[in-house]
Amino acid sequence: MNAPHRSLHDVTHQAISILNRELGVVDTLRFLSQFNTGQGNYTKDRENLFANLTLEEIITDIKKIRNTQLS
Repeated sequence: MNAPHRSLHDVTHQAISILNRELGVVDTLRFLSQFNTGQGNYTKDRENLFANLTLEEIITDIKKIRNTQLS
């Protein structure tokens, strides 16, 4: 079977159109967002963010946030 060669742009445009038609805008965006790698260096940012905290302090903060969300 010989399929016509189409540009990646054309294939992407058709795929997004199909997703949008079948899933709707919100779920299409949710689906596509999982393939976004983001930007920056999370490892370096995490080291800077938690540099002055002990593990116990981090755990305590997580528990506070969870308790607040459950209330």
